[in-house]
Amino acid sequence: MPSLRRRVAARTSWKRYVRHSLGLKAPRGMGWITNPRRAAYNRAYNRLTFDPLRLGRRRRTGGRGTGLVIFGLIVLALILRAMVAA
Repeated sequence: MPSLRRRVAARTSWKRYVRHSLGLKAPRGMGWITNPRRAAYNRAYNRLTFDPLRLGRRRRTGGRGTGLVIFGLIVLALILRAMVAA
């Protein structure tokens, strides 16, 4: 059941205030940069779990954020390369 207290707490947290004030919001699909552990878990979960009632239907292979994820991984690789070279 949705919690009104948690909803308000998430909207008024100091982390959210700082992130929005500094403009540090990552676009959709950039979870690999912001929280790689959670992104890996979500990717595995979404690929390995299925709904038995929808077995006959085809699964969507791409998504809205696929291009952004690839772009994010390229940017991450370039940043890591620059850090190693420095």
